[in-house]
Amino acid sequence: MSTSTLSQLRETDLSYRATLVGGAVGVFVLIALLGLVFPESIWASLLGIVTSRSTLESALRLSVPITFAALGGIFAEKSGVINIGLEGLLIISAFTAVITTAVIGPGTVLLTIPIVDVSLTAIWIGFFAGILASVLFSAIFAVVCIRYKADQIIAGLAVWLIALGLAPFVATVYYGGVNTDNLGTSLGTWTIPYLSDLGFFGAFFDASPAVYMMLVAVPASWYVLNRTAFGRHIRASGENPKALDTVGVNVSRVRYAGVLLSGFLSGIGGAALSLGLGQFIGNNQTMVNGKGFIAIVAYLFGNYNPVGAFGASFLFAGLDAVQIRLQQVQGYTLPDSIIQTIPYIMVIVILAFVGRTYIPSAAGEHYDSGDDNR
Repeated sequence: MSTSTLSQLRETDLSYRATLVGGAVGVFVLIALLGLVFPESIWASLLGIVTSRSTLESALRLSVPITFAALGGIFAEKSGVINIGLEGLLIISAFTAVITTAVIGPGTVLLTIPIVDVSLTAIWIGFFAGILASVLFSAIFAVVCIRYKADQIIAGLAVWLIALGLAPFVATVYYGGVNTDNLGTSLGTWTIPYLSDLGFFGAFFDASPAVYMMLVAVPASWYVLNRTAFGRHIRASGENPKALDTVGVNVSRVRYAGVLLSGFLSGIGGAALSLGLGQFIGNNQTMVNGKGFIAIVAYLFGNYNPVGAFGASFLFAGLDAVQIRLQQVQGYTLPDSIIQTIPYIMVIVILAFVGRTYIPSAAGEHYDSGDDNR
């Protein structure tokens, strides 16, 4: 292994450690600030909110779209393609999941699983339709960027803007408004007997199916990236595509795989977001409301490590869950609009302490593979 490669690995490790330290310092700084702002009684209420099971449940649920989009962004950018269209992928998958379920009929039972006492209905067809829509959008993005060498930032923005306009437009045509009708059903929760009774930590075993998927996807993504040949190809494609091409691996195909995988993972997050509610909301920035862009921040905080990206996503979602409940606490003088900024203030605080993120060397650069035309 070359000296430059070893140096890059050391920089990556140090930057990742700095991210963790920065996050921890940021949390303590925020807690200290809150302690100065709120009186003792409100501080006690805040501690009660933070340590409640309902807050943990909300944080896990709110983490799902951010985490899946972040994982998708990691695979795309690690392969050398910067995909800032994650927001658009979340929007199109969220809308497609709901409208597909509505057209088929959400009440149709497909399968019953006795162990978790849950019925799989046509809502799952909508779930996979949402994933497919996201994959198709990412495929178009991949062709435009890899084959036709378009600017990846502009193409990513185009994906977002198209989805941002298309979903509310189709909803208006079909429903007469940008919001879809409520399906009257949702993904619901899967409860694991006995484990769900473990107090605070029982929230991990009484959650939406998407939460279980997330908890599996994070370590699985880490394993794929760091312990498989495919993961090595993904990382080499973003670091040194010429070397990868030299050993006979088609760089373009690896990058296509990375981008399509980003569409697949983002599709899970978007479909889970809307089907968890049972409705698509198309007002303003839609119900996605910037989660795709937050996902980009999350994987940068995590330094392209799936575990770190999940930690950043969970931190932001946890703060979001806390601020929602904090608005219901009486006795403080701060307006709700200030409380709502807590998660974003946290982002700025962490940025102030986080070390330099190591970006893949060839990210955003086009590459002509020697066997692209085969």
